Amino acid sequence: MTVTAASTPGEPTEAELRALDAHWRAANYLAAGQIYLMANPLLREPLRPEHIKPRLLGHWGTSPGLNLIYTHLNRMISRHDLDAVCVWGPGHGGPAVLAGSWLEGSYSDTYPSVTRDEEGMAKLFRQFSFPGGVPSHVAPETPGSIHEGGELGYALSHAYGAAFDNPHLLVACVIGDGEAETGPLAASWHSDKFLDPVHDGAVLPVLHLNGYKIANPTVLSRLPEDELDALLRGYGHDPLYVTGDDPMAVHRAMAAAMDTALDRIAAVQRAAREDGATERPAWPVIVLRTPKGWTGPHEVDGVPVEGTWRAHQVPLDQVRDNPAHLAQLEEWLRSYRPEELFDEQGQPTDQVLECVPEGRRRLGANPHANGGLLLRELPLPELERYAAPVDKPGATLHEPTRILGDLLEQVMDDTAERRDFRIVGPDETASNRLQAVYGVTGKAWQAATLPVDEHLARDGRVLEILSEHTCQGWLEGYLLTGRHGLFSCYEAFVHIVDSMVNQHIKWLRTTRRIPWRAPIASLNYLLTSHVWRQDHNGFSHQDPGFVDHVLNKSPEAVRVYFPPDTNTLLATADHVLRSRDYVNVVVAGKQPCFDWLTLDEARGHCARGAGIWEWAGTDEGDREPDVVLACAGDVPTQEVVAAAELLRRHLPDLAVRVVNVVDLARLMPAEEHPHGMPDAEFDARFTRDKPVIFAYHGYPWLIHRLAYRRAVHPQLHVRGYKESGTTTTPFDMVVRNDLDRYRLVMDVIDRVPGLAVRAAAIRQAMADQRSRHHDWIREHGTDLPEIADWQPGS
Repeated sequence: MTVTAASTPGEPTEAELRALDAHWRAANYLAAGQIYLMANPLLREPLRPEHIKPRLLGHWGTSPGLNLIYTHLNRMISRHDLDAVCVWGPGHGGPAVLAGSWLEGSYSDTYPSVTRDEEGMAKLFRQFSFPGGVPSHVAPETPGSIHEGGELGYALSHAYGAAFDNPHLLVACVIGDGEAETGPLAASWHSDKFLDPVHDGAVLPVLHLNGYKIANPTVLSRLPEDELDALLRGYGHDPLYVTGDDPMAVHRAMAAAMDTALDRIAAVQRAAREDGATERPAWPVIVLRTPKGWTGPHEVDGVPVEGTWRAHQVPLDQVRDNPAHLAQLEEWLRSYRPEELFDEQGQPTDQVLECVPEGRRRLGANPHANGGLLLRELPLPELERYAAPVDKPGATLHEPTRILGDLLEQVMDDTAERRDFRIVGPDETASNRLQAVYGVTGKAWQAATLPVDEHLARDGRVLEILSEHTCQGWLEGYLLTGRHGLFSCYEAFVHIVDSMVNQHIKWLRTTRRIPWRAPIASLNYLLTSHVWRQDHNGFSHQDPGFVDHVLNKSPEAVRVYFPPDTNTLLATADHVLRSRDYVNVVVAGKQPCFDWLTLDEARGHCARGAGIWEWAGTDEGDREPDVVLACAGDVPTQEVVAAAELLRRHLPDLAVRVVNVVDLARLMPAEEHPHGMPDAEFDARFTRDKPVIFAYHGYPWLIHRLAYRRAVHPQLHVRGYKESGTTTTPFDMVVRNDLDRYRLVMDVIDRVPGLAVRAAAIRQAMADQRSRHHDWIREHGTDLPEIADWQPGS
């Protein structure tokens, strides 16, 4: 429901404060127990070495602060009947979030064997950071999580992604002060300039400053408060401060801050939704300052621990071997008075659960944190409405991404009411030829506008910010909460999110093994403005290596496509937008490209993933070809078709087979990738022992790596991008990298037995053309007329 103002304003009662403190102490006890104990979970007997885990793994330092936030979010949700989720940003905060989930019962609902009693508590403790158990950070296995805690920087962008188009959802987001130092987090503070108070939900950031990272102080914790305040207000937020180390005082202050934050959010939404306010609001942010490792050991071996970096991980080690440490651990655990918090069966007492919400309102049970439960099929139009007519291969040209933009415009229109599809990108939607979508929706924008601005809209569903990290985080949060989307990006700069896509792929791989996680819509990349058509921007914009990076990851979760023309792009887009639980990378050009296949042919080609183009070669099929010209990518395809024409003209007796690859994983063996080809099928297309000249869009060694087990691999020669780039003409880019049609013909002559002598004059003519090209572009600044005006079959 929409956030509403506090129905019972004022400070919490003493009884309520005691209940909050009981829940917090219980969560702290459970967090510490997970790090240390494998038996005797309620200290029914004196602690002995055999009760302690042999390897102490986990992070205590952030846990008390996270437990405090979980406790007070429970109060806030119960008090206001909120629909809320939380993104837990601090790395390795798993003990706290698992403790909160176990206390509220959502953990036992999800994992029935981990019951909410003494036996279940023992299992909860033992499984943590233990072989066959669960990770030390908030992970896919954690109920209520949409954010992988193992890597820092993305919590706030994930939170905003979850809030977009979720008008009744509150997304709390805990930002650790170590995470706050990262570039992605710093940029994502600007997400409030894109959040529409009418159609989107609210994000409540909680900046948790406990002072230290692993070994060093944190920047924001050492800023003077007025400087920190100015920074947050400059980001567009209205800060609320909670500071201290006295538990009851902090509970009182935290409850007041939460109530005030909700009142401010309610006022913002009411002003926008009921009164028509259009000015950009100042959303609240809570700044929580508590000691690192709060309530843990003050000192160990005479050295300060609580409130220092030493509390970051395991504040007491050698517990099995050091009797003094064992005694101090027992004293620490008993300081929470577990006998007051858990009954004889080990179940949380009524006081501990007094402020805990019920059912789907619990943070560990909210369906938005298991977005596949809410996912609806994306309405996709019939492709025939957008298909390029193809009477003859190569007779016409279209800009593939522009046609795709027409299709996406219809998708935007068909989802206008339900609002569950977004396009994100770093200021490149129009540059990448997708601007047709502006006929239906604008670019989300809450900041100031000028008369010269175009396509800005408060309720826009295109998200553009010149931070690839923020785009990625927004889309991940959007998908993980049950929606659909597309990330459009210049090929060279998508590398900026290499590390983020790693984590998302790992998340997907893990969730495939978790039965209660429902499949979500795939993360779809459209990479365009690619290496072969960045001749005008130069070397800095020329890098096709994202595909290499992605194909290093779990084969079950990654797919890479190189549609060679418009209709194949349409068929590919239709496929990936319908898919679930993948990261799909689609590399396609935005410049005019020859139309090779009809829509029906394109669909068949996509289904095969790699196919023989009989019309392009001279292979009659009654014998094995003398050579195979293979290609993947739009420009390599054009050069291969042109090379095949040259061979047909100059060496008409040569049997040339052209194979186009649209699904790169087809090159892999079937046992290595679900899309991999069996050897017999691969050999039928590529032969076992004939020369294969492969023109590839990216770095050549990737093709060798994918195909190294194939029988034909010793005969495989790959041409692709080899870091030879500059500002030049389009054809010079392929010449510089030896991917041009003339070089391909020379490769055929060099590698087909008997041709080196017989076709020496032809080879020399090809080399002369390359030299002529070199001189021509330096005199005229344009490509040779026979290149610029070339048309297949002409």
